[in-house]
Amino acid sequence: MASRILSGRYELLEKIGDGGMAVVYKGKDKLLNRYIAVKILRPEFTKDVTFVENFKRESQAAAGLSHPNIVGVYDVGREGNINYIVMELIEGDTLNKIIEREAPMDYRKVIDISKQVASALRIAHKNKIIHRDVKPHNIMVTNDGVVKLADFGIARAVNDATLSTGSKIVGSVHYFSPEQARGNYVDERSDIYSLGIVMYEMLTGKVPFDGDNPVTVALKHINEEITPPRELEPSIPPALERCVMKATSKFQTNRYANADELIQDLENISFVTNIAADSIFESTEVVEKRNKRRQDLEKNIEEVVEARERERRKKKRKTTAIVVAVLILLGALGGGFAAWQMGVFSPTKAAPDLLDMTLDEAIAKAEAEGFKVKEGKAIYSSEYAEGRVCRQDPEPGVETPKEGTITINISKGNKEGLVPSVIGMQEKDVEAYLKSYGYVLGNVKTITSPEDEGTVLEQTPVAGSTLNKESAVDIVVSDGKGTEKGIVPSVTRMSLKDAKKAIEAAGFKVGEISYDWDTSIGKGYVIYQQYQANSQLDKGTTIDLQVSKGPEPAPAPETPVDTGEDDAPADDEGE
Repeated sequence: MASRILSGRYELLEKIGDGGMAVVYKGKDKLLNRYIAVKILRPEFTKDVTFVENFKRESQAAAGLSHPNIVGVYDVGREGNINYIVMELIEGDTLNKIIEREAPMDYRKVIDISKQVASALRIAHKNKIIHRDVKPHNIMVTNDGVVKLADFGIARAVNDATLSTGSKIVGSVHYFSPEQARGNYVDERSDIYSLGIVMYEMLTGKVPFDGDNPVTVALKHINEEITPPRELEPSIPPALERCVMKATSKFQTNRYANADELIQDLENISFVTNIAADSIFESTEVVEKRNKRRQDLEKNIEEVVEARERERRKKKRKTTAIVVAVLILLGALGGGFAAWQMGVFSPTKAAPDLLDMTLDEAIAKAEAEGFKVKEGKAIYSSEYAEGRVCRQDPEPGVETPKEGTITINISKGNKEGLVPSVIGMQEKDVEAYLKSYGYVLGNVKTITSPEDEGTVLEQTPVAGSTLNKESAVDIVVSDGKGTEKGIVPSVTRMSLKDAKKAIEAAGFKVGEISYDWDTSIGKGYVIYQQYQANSQLDKGTTIDLQVSKGPEPAPAPETPVDTGEDDAPADDEGE
């Protein structure tokens, strides 16, 4: 394209992106002598005054955000009929392309990317800005691995994967929240839901809901449960799966309350998986070394036992001969000296180091060096992972009689653990689930709620809290007797077809449809709805509509009656 300069300052060099709402060019800021990205609003949107004003207002708000994980917005301007935004130029790929290449992605990389996106959302939310369209297409990853979130409040691509209410686009259908699908109020938890869907796609390579058209996908967000990601990719850590499921709960109150909570949970998961690197999540090299050592030990156990038995029989014969000689000598030297002398013939050896081994490994090593092993009581340990030897008596290196016994204690893991999330589970499943994490079910309180009977609504302590194992977790469950409320959508001036879709998507039913003449609203469009828009009603309520038949036809002119008389003027003169 021929080079063009906007506002005498921004030179457009080449097109680098093409979306439904805007075209992005690589440019150069001639004043500051730096490369930039320039996003130009498509011409068809410049005719919508409201859209352009929102474009400017929200872009200016985003320009006030300064954070390493947010694409910087430098300027917002207009030249003629061209509306543009000047942004930071990112050298890298969109997360969408990375998912196409790498998914299912390594969970460690997913945690890292998710934390950076959540950090960007935290800053935006603290500045009262809701993104409303978090998706892989709006997330950039630089060549250095820095994640950048773009298009705060403006990325609303008009395409087959976008839904709108009237003329207002509300988000990308595969990633938006149930409240967006209903046209309800959105807040920071709506962005967290979208990020949870992005995490799901990174981990599994698939979005949880798909369909032939946007309405089908939207209804799935509202009505269907997400398939747990571990069913698609079993290698995902359970704690990370619980994090994704909490972020994507259909109910805002069950999600993370803010980005800080999500970041803390991701950091806890990262910390736990790093601590367990020597046991559960080791590198391939460590796993191979440990498995080879175990195999070698198991292979030699029989040889070691046989050799030890031969040595024991040989020592027994030798010891018997020595004892006979010594008894003769002791008889001569006296009882006191004999007692001291007997100790000389009790051979000792340094106790082997069995710490951080499994029970089988400890037994094999101890027997290979001529000792027996006794398993003591399992105890908590913050130093050694669960299932590993955390204490031994005698301690490593202490001189111990050969063929003596070493008592070992196996770690039960850290006494303090992370409380799992049971929100959304059924009460009958909670006790066993908590037990698997080392906790017990405490008090159970029942309250009236539209959720299914027995569904867990709240828990104390909250998920992600640190709590001593064997402590109690209290829960609040639904009695199933409440009625869920919905927000009535505005459908006036919509076509009847679109109005029906909007009403059903919001959880209501279309009631009686009547028709009337109307000069201000075209034929087939809604001129009246029974309940006021944005009011609350029980879901399932019917809403009556009145539809325009268009302007009333003008009455036809009256036909004159033929009286049989001549219409010509009478002739007074006659013949």
